[in-house]
Amino acid sequence: MKARPNLDAALTALADPDRRRAIELLGKAPRRAGELAEALGLPAPAMSRHLRILKQGGLVEETHPDFDARVRIYTLKEGGMADLKLWLAETEKVWAAQLTSFKAHMEKKRP
Repeated sequence: MKARPNLDAALTALADPDRRRAIELLGKAPRRAGELAEALGLPAPAMSRHLRILKQGGLVEETHPDFDARVRIYTLKEGGMADLKLWLAETEKVWAAQLTSFKAHMEKKRP
């Protein structure tokens, strides 16, 4: 399989259920960190840590609205899960081939 440099960071970011839920919320609409923290029932510092890990994983990005550069709006990063999706597709092909081979082997052994 092809090496995917961002795959480990994306998998690490998705390993936490709160971060996965944040991804789900951001899939519905861009949000401020405070909105995410409130929706997830997390303190602001914890949400900041989660968002930092999601950014490092290449899954989310932040923008600043023109009216206030201090405000950060988080959105899903376009193509952020591309490496993960490719890896999953390649892994699924390998498993399917293995299972097909195993099935053929077992059918040959039947009397």
